[in-house]
Amino acid sequence: MPITRRDFLNGTAITLAAGLTPFKLTYAAMTAENNRYYPPALMGMRGNHPGSFEMAHKIGREGLIPAVKKLSSKEHYDLLIVGAGLSGLASALFWQQKMGKDQRILLLDNHDDFGGHAKRNEFSTPEGTIIGYGGSESFQSPTHIYSPVVLSLLKSLNVDIQQMAKDFDVNFYPDLNLSRGVYFDKAHFGEDKRVSGDPDGVVADDIPPNRRNGRPITDYINDFPLSSEDRQALILLHTLSKDYLAGMDTQQKVDWLAKNSYLTFLKDKVGLSQTAIAYFQQMTNDFQAVGIDATACNDAQLCGLPGFEAMGLPALDPEDQAELTDPYIYHFPDGNAGLARMMVRRLIPSVAPGDTMHDCVTAEFDYSQLDRNDHPVRLRLNSTVVNVTNQDNLAEVSYFEQGELHKVSANKVVMACYNMIIPWLMPELPEAQKTALHQNVKAPLVYCNVVIRQWRAFQKLGVHDVYSPAAPFSMVKLDFPVDMGEYRHPRDPNKPICLHMVHVPTLPGSGLSNREQSRKGRAWLLGTPFSTFETMIREQLQGMLGEAGFDHQQDILGITVNRWAHGYSYIVNTLYDDEEEAEKTIKAARQPFGHVVIANSDSDWSPYAHAAIDQAWRAVNELSAPQGATS
Repeated sequence: MPITRRDFLNGTAITLAAGLTPFKLTYAAMTAENNRYYPPALMGMRGNHPGSFEMAHKIGREGLIPAVKKLSSKEHYDLLIVGAGLSGLASALFWQQKMGKDQRILLLDNHDDFGGHAKRNEFSTPEGTIIGYGGSESFQSPTHIYSPVVLSLLKSLNVDIQQMAKDFDVNFYPDLNLSRGVYFDKAHFGEDKRVSGDPDGVVADDIPPNRRNGRPITDYINDFPLSSEDRQALILLHTLSKDYLAGMDTQQKVDWLAKNSYLTFLKDKVGLSQTAIAYFQQMTNDFQAVGIDATACNDAQLCGLPGFEAMGLPALDPEDQAELTDPYIYHFPDGNAGLARMMVRRLIPSVAPGDTMHDCVTAEFDYSQLDRNDHPVRLRLNSTVVNVTNQDNLAEVSYFEQGELHKVSANKVVMACYNMIIPWLMPELPEAQKTALHQNVKAPLVYCNVVIRQWRAFQKLGVHDVYSPAAPFSMVKLDFPVDMGEYRHPRDPNKPICLHMVHVPTLPGSGLSNREQSRKGRAWLLGTPFSTFETMIREQLQGMLGEAGFDHQQDILGITVNRWAHGYSYIVNTLYDDEEEAEKTIKAARQPFGHVVIANSDSDWSPYAHAAIDQAWRAVNELSAPQGATS
């Protein structure tokens, strides 16, 4: 039976592509967009897509060192960068600033697209192209916590933060009388029920506090499908001014909150039942990449969860306060992939026309320009680095491309890849540094973009953003309302729009640390096919929206699953980490080694775009620091 356009959009063709080799995936990327190589138009399994990670997982088992030693270098560069995410791209720009634009630079990346976690997804619909973000989402509090280095780089790229805020229509959903809500799924709560009118804000909220369209908290909670006792307990938690740690002095409270999970707090100090606690289980998934069972109370406080207001705790420091309360409105239509595109265009001008953030949104990118010998900067995709070694006056880097092993040399190397893999790529590193690098166990997560034919069901239910306490996707929301350049956010409920859905593979109730949950979640994620995610998506959307007229068989036009087995960089978790020891580990992990320095947001244990750029700046400056200097 031939595959129709609708079958392709619904994932059938992409499911067939799950077993393709990297070379065949490249071909699939070419055929997906009028016979030209254009990865953003691919659907199905993206992020850590098939072909991007298999060779890296074989490094320790395949005995590659003898083969690598037999190779001779065929190319030489002034700078080689492993990883073409935001940190790698920023490293190239900073190197040009220091050394000049005539420097020969090569960026190698194992994925079929640049940007790393800054992933652009595009969908063709009868109403035109819809753009979504499949990873790194927005700028977090740029006016308060971005360093002068980051702000200077953004300015040099013509990224206008103030204009970006204006391009975000914060009143779009409130003007439609839509609110946030919660979905209780039948499998866990006995019935499928949606409750609209959540009056509470969220950490890094994009909706102004006076435009939430929230109902009184008592009315909101009394619509939950819970017992009257559980509803009353939740209402008291939200409304009663009570010090749940009475009898402790301030320092004792701070210490207790750092060493106890929010689940323990709700159970032992607030006295909620297991069923009432379940309401909060996934509230920290999106921001912390783990549930409340492995989230310390101090981090739960930073997420705006209730129960801490009457404890007389010290005020949050300015950076934490900014992250909690600053409007989350600094957003390209494709998330921080918009920034990655602007960096690539600056490094390789022939890849796309224009020079502003507005014209970059819809600029046509020519991927054939990325890796040309006549350009000083070359960006080579589908290239998995497997070995990096120091020689007397240079470094050598070996990588696989289309099933063949290659070697190149460079005067200097920036490792802007996942830091936890560096010990495998550089076996000569000191053992203490390897141990430190292995501590950054990145958190797995999945960002799904689902384009639906129309969104009248959301309008009928009165919601634009729905939290789920127990269903697979903890968050389902209509895309951010951003008009930028020639791109216009969908505004008619009768026409297609992109849904953003977040899944974090956690193990609530396991008693495992965040690192262990991440390791097990990663293994599950890499072993789970696209077809399973498609089923999860369809079942949850049907249960959540079906009574309002949604039909997943007719209304879903396209699905892209952005799988990040190594998602957020590890962050300090006071349940399991000593903060002073963690800082020592961070610095030990990123020490320069010969001609090689280490970047990426991992090298600061901070999963943010601005951290990736700051660490690129540090790494590039270390390349010219006196030998033996440390960061």
